[in-house]
Amino acid sequence: MVETESPRVPRPTAVAPAGQTPAAASRIRLDATSLSAFFGTAEVIRGVSITFGDREVTAIIGPSGCGKSTLLRCLNRMHETVPTARVAGTVTLDGQDIYARGVNAIEVRRHVGMVFQRPTPFPTMSIRDNVAAGLQILGRERPSKTETDHIVEDALRRAALLDEVSGRLKESAFGLSGGQQQRLCIARALATRPAVLLLDEPTASLDPISTQKVEELVYELRQDMTVVIVTHNMQQAARVSDRTAFVLAGELVEFAPTNALFTTPSDQRTEAYITGRFG
Repeated sequence: MVETESPRVPRPTAVAPAGQTPAAASRIRLDATSLSAFFGTAEVIRGVSITFGDREVTAIIGPSGCGKSTLLRCLNRMHETVPTARVAGTVTLDGQDIYARGVNAIEVRRHVGMVFQRPTPFPTMSIRDNVAAGLQILGRERPSKTETDHIVEDALRRAALLDEVSGRLKESAFGLSGGQQQRLCIARALATRPAVLLLDEPTASLDPISTQKVEELVYELRQDMTVVIVTHNMQQAARVSDRTAFVLAGELVEFAPTNALFTTPSDQRTEAYITGRFG
């Protein structure tokens, strides 16, 4: 279905009061209620209800094939791009149902950005144009070349990449290392100034040094946006997140502050997973 002239998802304006930590200042930014996801008749996410706070990092953990990535893709309507895929339940961004009739999926993805497991720079584009690519969805509201240059520079700075590529913006993005390519993809997502950033195992294919840089970046991004990160690495979840969700066989088993979930889990299945008895 082609969507045109659809309502825009409202731009978030919340600012944390001075002196508050991200967790203390949080309010619900993204809210999934009774969310189920299907591939044909197969239900891969089963009635998940979960909230994501403003200026918080939430980690989603669980064994391979449990539905973590599918859950993430439901949060910005990427799931529906797969043939036979469908969603039941609701997902709201600042109170508006992103699956409501007439809401444009592309507009949703402008405000709920996503970065995938493997770096995906566009091979025919320069570093600069890769970052600016997301602005194409603005159509007639697209910024001028000068404004775009400022946006690109700001996005690269926020992705902790500007100093490494400042003299190479016209060169191919494929000349960057794997870790730099992943931060470039994060910069591309940041260029549209999203309220929420979804990260699907962003360090799975990176070396330890690049992984550390991405984790440091996640820590910085929580200052002005909501971040949701899917990870197989429980140590990474413990390092970067405020809250952690444990998903098993498409169901949300437990969702708690990260320290509590890893030290005093309330469900035996969570304890079995984090202690390595399965997974």
